[in-house]
Amino acid sequence: MNLPPAIRVALVDDHALVRDGIRALLSVMPRLDVVGEAENGVQAIEMVGRCQPDLLLMDIGLKDMNGLELTRQLGKQYPGLKILILSMYDNHEYVSESVRAGASGYVLKNSPSKEIIAAIEAIIGGGTFYSAEIAQRLATDPSTDSELTPRESQVLAKMVQGLNNKEMARELDISVRTVETHRLSIRRKLNIDKPAALAKYAIDHGIIPR
Repeated sequence: MNLPPAIRVALVDDHALVRDGIRALLSVMPRLDVVGEAENGVQAIEMVGRCQPDLLLMDIGLKDMNGLELTRQLGKQYPGLKILILSMYDNHEYVSESVRAGASGYVLKNSPSKEIIAAIEAIIGGGTFYSAEIAQRLATDPSTDSELTPRESQVLAKMVQGLNNKEMARELDISVRTVETHRLSIRRKLNIDKPAALAKYAIDHGIIPR
């Protein structure tokens, strides 16, 4: 039996204790390998080029470079790289800027470990993830990107079909919490609530057939 390749993850944080804690948390996740670590922006750029991770868990407050600027730089150099911001800052400006910079999620460092794991699973699956309080703020922010991710398009298609959150989670093989996050993100990006309007958007954009 051929197993899928392990997800390659790298850590960027200027505190070794934080990196140790995240690495210990990730050790419980199957098919996931921590392939590199960095404590500043310069090291991170070199490390990503050398280790080629699929997912980068990154702090904003690096000593030599703002993590949001580093997200922009790495996104341009490595378009396939997924970035999850892990930050102590519950700051609306930081969150909105992380979305514009290309990050796939933003989770507070004091979040429960299950939320950080859910964020990684959602992003690996092609979606986005934000801590609950952050997702609620983004839902009312019209300034962030309006393009749906592939996973959000899948969730929208299931919404149009009339599936509830549990049914969507089962069919897409994701958690109910992840479905809820995707639905919040869809609402924020499209600013559409009515089922008929959602169906029209899905048809007009080729998400479901005419």
